[in-house]
Amino acid sequence: MLHICLASSPLEQFEIVTILPLSIIGLNFSLTNSSLFLLIVFIVIIFWTSLSFYKNSLIPTHWQLLKESFYEVTANILQDNLGTKGESYFPFIFTLHLFLLFCNLIGMIPYSFTVTSHIIFTFGLALSIFIGINIIGFQVHGLKFFALFLPRGVPLPIVPLLITIEFLSYIVKVFTLSIRLFANMTSGHTLLKIIASFAWTMLSAGGLLAFFHVIPLGLLLALIGLELAIAGLQAYVFTLLTCIYLNDVLELH
Repeated sequence: MLHICLASSPLEQFEIVTILPLSIIGLNFSLTNSSLFLLIVFIVIIFWTSLSFYKNSLIPTHWQLLKESFYEVTANILQDNLGTKGESYFPFIFTLHLFLLFCNLIGMIPYSFTVTSHIIFTFGLALSIFIGINIIGFQVHGLKFFALFLPRGVPLPIVPLLITIEFLSYIVKVFTLSIRLFANMTSGHTLLKIIASFAWTMLSAGGLLAFFHVIPLGLLLALIGLELAIAGLQAYVFTLLTCIYLNDVLELH
């Protein structure tokens, strides 16, 4: 009974499974379902971006129009938050937005794996971005970068308290950025699994319950549409917050 309960657990879909064990000088380089789907995401991105390449036509294809729309959305995020000084960061922001979007969307395919549903991945990504942003801040401002933690005109007695509060709120950005993406993707996929299991249980029971399985099934279809929207929205929000945090260190807000 315990095995059956575990097998039908809505959290089973988040389990990391080793596909190809590999150990080199005591270090684990095994291929897991997580790393496999990361490779799949990169392949799909390259394939999707190459669909309009090598087209010798003045009329853009539907794929090219879609990519140009995505390009424009990302460019607007950068323009609204960084202005012209953000142009040099556009390749990174565009890649980040595209990567997160495909990670979320591919995770919606049945029997696939959602990479962004693991806090270790989202935290690692957020921490890498955070470190990079701080390096940019030091390159641009030098030691004046520490003025970020002390606004002008602050009374001297409350300076230590204010610096502590500002520093903690600055560090928390890493956690909010990673937990927001992780929590939304995990909760959404868990809810989908619960509703799908409930609908299947009612259908398998037969009789009158089988007739009413259309209710959770209809709810499941609605939730799938909502989860697809959340997949795009969370990629957008993560990219938007990255631009906001980058602007903070450039302008010392």
